[in-house]
Amino acid sequence: MSQYPRWPGYVKASIVAVMMLAALALVGVVNLLENDEPEVAVPQSQEADVASRPKCPEGPIAGVDLPCLGASSTAAAKNIQIVTVWAWWCEPCRTELPFFQDIASSHSTWNVVGVHADPNAANGAALLDDLGVDIPSYQDEKGTFAGELSLPGVIPITLVVRDGQVVEKFVKPFTSAKELEEAIDEVLE
Repeated sequence: MSQYPRWPGYVKASIVAVMMLAALALVGVVNLLENDEPEVAVPQSQEADVASRPKCPEGPIAGVDLPCLGASSTAAAKNIQIVTVWAWWCEPCRTELPFFQDIASSHSTWNVVGVHADPNAANGAALLDDLGVDIPSYQDEKGTFAGELSLPGVIPITLVVRDGQVVEKFVKPFTSAKELEEAIDEVLE
């Protein structure tokens, strides 16, 4: 007979579990020590200057102060603002942005503006230029706009703002300028 008494199965399983956790913890500590700074490549476009863009309306947009994307001065604000929240990497946004240009061209009594929801302002301005979209856009690199207005974490989002207050939000991409205009007109009636 052995000089050690037989250990119950749950004790053996507990010892194995503790040993595995200790090994995982050791691996984690070693990884932290080796990788104290993650290697993230910064795209060259983030270092590029932001292309000149149209002036943004004066004052906050829906009560939120944001810097204008590519413009240092402001234009006159109007009591109706149509806002699209977009980002340079968003394919539905790329499709939808020209519809906002069409709406801006046909409704001079509205401020039609964008909020670029990404830290890379240069890529945002470049996309607008590539698409031939000349609406003013604000730069929101930290998600301030969506956070203060409790917007969902998706894009594109369209807001109809009257006298500084959001009266409607559309959390879907529009498929045509006509569909966008009809949705806005219905809200404003």
